[in-house]
Amino acid sequence: VQLQASGGGLVQAGGSLRLSCAASGRTFSRYTMGWFRQAPGKEREFVGGITSGAYTYYVDSVKGRFTISRDNAKNTVYLQMNSLKFEDTAVYYCAAARDGSWAQFPGEYDYWGQGTLVTVSS
Repeated sequence: VQLQASGGGLVQAGGSLRLSCAASGRTFSRYTMGWFRQAPGKEREFVGGITSGAYTYYVDSVKGRFTISRDNAKNTVYLQMNSLKFEDTAVYYCAAARDGSWAQFPGEYDYWGQGTLVTVSS
């Protein structure tokens, strides 16, 4: 599986941005898909995930602001980010887990995209 993340950019605090992650392969619908982020000087952090059954789960800091969805027909997962804060600034990565319902640790994911930079200006 190859993953290609896109949609990053510069946005003002309080604004919105939608990231996309396009996947190759025929078995996309079977994977749990996750979003992670890594700010400068910090470890990679789990943001949220969506299971093969389209159940979503999030880290507390983004609950109510971020929404993950998937379109299996398009082999794409989305991260809608609203009410962005300066501390959301990071490189965002999408990842796929073969056996990972509710996966939230990097080691549980098998495939990674290249990352897309989100910069939130205060």
